Amino acid sequence: MLGISAVRLTAFVRGQVQGVGFRWWTRSQALRLGLVGWARNTDDGRVEVVAEGDRERCDQLLAALRSGESPGSVSAVVERWDDPKGNLKGFVER
Repeated sequence: MLGISAVRLTAFVRGQVQGVGFRWWTRSQALRLGLVGWARNTDDGRVEVVAEGDRERCDQLLAALRSGESPGSVSAVVERWDDPKGNLKGFVER
C-alpha cells in the first residue's frame, strides 16, 4: 500500500545502457530504496524505468540514475512524474 506522499516516476535513460547490467543495477537500487516497479529496454536503445513509492525515495533513485555510478554510461535522463497507480509489486527487469 502506498502512502500519501507516493508518486510514480517514469524515467527514460539514454546512453550505453543496454547489455551492460544497467537494468539489474537499477533494480538493486530500487529494491534498496523500497520502491516497486520495473525497468525495460526500449527498441531505440534507451532503458525505461517506472518506479512507485515515496517521493523522496523516487528522487533518490533518479539521482542514482544520473550519478554516473551505474554500469555503462548515461548521457541523459528524462523524467515524468504522475500519481501512482498502485498496481505494482516488487521491482522487476522486463
